[in-house]
Amino acid sequence: MSEPVARRGWRRHFFYRSERTRTTWKLRLGALGLAAALLWFGRGWWTEAIARSLVCDPSLAPSDAILVENFDPDYLLFERARQLRRAGMAPRVLVPIALDRNGRKLNDVAQGVAEVMARISGVGDVEFVPVRQVEPITLNAARDAREFLENQRIRSVIVVTPLFRSRRSALVYAATLGRAGIAVHCVPVQGSRGVNNWTASWHGIQQIVEQWMKLQYYRFWVLAFRVA
Repeated sequence: MSEPVARRGWRRHFFYRSERTRTTWKLRLGALGLAAALLWFGRGWWTEAIARSLVCDPSLAPSDAILVENFDPDYLLFERARQLRRAGMAPRVLVPIALDRNGRKLNDVAQGVAEVMARISGVGDVEFVPVRQVEPITLNAARDAREFLENQRIRSVIVVTPLFRSRRSALVYAATLGRAGIAVHCVPVQGSRGVNNWTASWHGIQQIVEQWMKLQYYRFWVLAFRVA
């Protein structure tokens, strides 16, 4: 209880005494245990929610071209592009390929790998889009793709992209190609890991953490300040 004002006299202008209520270690330990229990028993919900936040809303419509986002070589992307092409969704298939260190020609290894996957998948003829490997890579690649699409008079594109990269890609392509009046449709492709099983392995957890951090970086920094 605070000391009466009359008894404090002149001291009340310089000092005061008050009561504080503090939690016990039992309450703190109980709260920690409750939080841990909620996380454990609710893990099916929050792990799925985290994964779904990285996936774009699938959108598909007949377009001028299919863009295979093959920055990390993935055969499944070419396979999905083949399905879309055979379904009549687009007549052309474009594959971004990084330029070499001199920035003068396509990287021979990247081009060779893409050619092999295109041949094995049966997607048919593909066209290579030269892109720079300059940070932020996805943004600069999208800008290079926009220049190529404008030169080719392509007004709509289906972006075939890995599942957990897809929301970031959709945001970047919508921000860059959309400025040029190019319609963008997103088709995410799932590999061995999906929204329900990514916690089953350390590599899955590592992948989700990495993609989540990159998404926030692009959403709150790159797209907010560097899109032009």
